[in-house]
Amino acid sequence: MKHPHRSWARAAWQVTGILALAAWLTGCSAVGTLNALTAKDSHTVQAGVAYGTLPRQQLDIYRPKTTAPAAGWPVAVFFYGGSWNSGERGDYLFLGEALAARGVLTMVADYRLYPEVRYPEFLQDSALAVAYGLDHAAQWGGDPKRVFAMGHSAGGYNAAMLALDPRWLQPTGHTPNELAGWIGLAGPYDFFPTDNPQAQPVFFHPNYPPKAQPIEFAHPGAPRTFLAAPVNDRLVSPERSTQQMAQKLQAAGVPVTLKSYPRASHTTLIGAFAWPLRWVAPVVDDVEAFIQSTPPAR
Repeated sequence: MKHPHRSWARAAWQVTGILALAAWLTGCSAVGTLNALTAKDSHTVQAGVAYGTLPRQQLDIYRPKTTAPAAGWPVAVFFYGGSWNSGERGDYLFLGEALAARGVLTMVADYRLYPEVRYPEFLQDSALAVAYGLDHAAQWGGDPKRVFAMGHSAGGYNAAMLALDPRWLQPTGHTPNELAGWIGLAGPYDFFPTDNPQAQPVFFHPNYPPKAQPIEFAHPGAPRTFLAAPVNDRLVSPERSTQQMAQKLQAAGVPVTLKSYPRASHTTLIGAFAWPLRWVAPVVDDVEAFIQSTPPAR
């Protein structure tokens, strides 16, 4: 006999998920909907922590309420997408909570956007944010040997460049070898020339700068990698970016976890970190498994 309360709860969860998905697809207060439904008892948050001197050089830190391991929680420094034109760290409470609830100290970072800056200034910001994670992990209960650069879409590009190209972390006194790994969610890793009108001026279309694509830096010794994308993505080609990056890193001997999600879109891939949309893709489970199974940095 079915338990009536469980049946009602399951139906309510499904309806909530469908409404949240509709919000994502129509743009109707999508982020606000997901953040309003986010649990508040799994974490504490310290908002507006400066990693630099400029107004957008700030991050929000989500600390788990669970007891930290002896060496500290693993740390994820997350960069959001938005074609390097838009985004606010406060919109990603649902992601910070999802990871903190699973024992990951999470830092959601802002960075300067176009038209204030173009390539490469936002990478310089991102490098400072990751350097903050490496330098201050222990202060917040994290393990400085288990820091991950993580991003979605344009933020996945940022994470990839920091993890693969040492030019960006070097001025901060760090190297990619200090990262335990990196996580790219539907990131553009090979996309020149781009037909995205929002991204074109960011990279000086049609005069693209040299050595500005992550795919050029797949090499032996790169940090362990988690790559995920929707099977069908209308904004960033999963074949050209995610799958090709995975192939190049694997050929170089880098351990790579590759995931493809048939129900997800470019947008709902990140939305699936929120509990009402987790039926879209098990991306939270997969990212958690990758982080928790990855050994400390060399």
